[in-house]
Amino acid sequence: MCAIKSFLISLGVEFHPSGHRTWSEEAKAHLVAQTLEPGATVKAVAERYGVLANQLSAWRRAAKDGELVLPSGAEDEAVFAPLVICEPEAKPEGGTVSDALRIRTGDVCLELPLDTGASRIAEIVQALRAAAC
Repeated sequence: MCAIKSFLISLGVEFHPSGHRTWSEEAKAHLVAQTLEPGATVKAVAERYGVLANQLSAWRRAAKDGELVLPSGAEDEAVFAPLVICEPEAKPEGGTVSDALRIRTGDVCLELPLDTGASRIAEIVQALRAAAC
């Protein structure tokens, strides 16, 4: 159990003296992603990490409702990510460089800060691909 506790601490789970745990969004997403692997069950994953199966099921619902972003590589329906929808813009004259990264697909335009990490961009692209299916 010590290895599991260390792993959970690395994901941001806080352990309180009372035995209560505060789960980070990253930890929740990691556990939900494990339930989506072929052959995995909510019950087995819940037992492995000492969480109630109904709590893990609630996190799965949150992911399906777009309230919890799963790590890239999760193999279920869509990976949800917050999107900003904007109107298509005309190209600026003079070729000035934008201060945002733009991803366009159809009528949807996403604007991300230039310092957005590659893993976050990959998650968003994966979500867009899944939504297009």
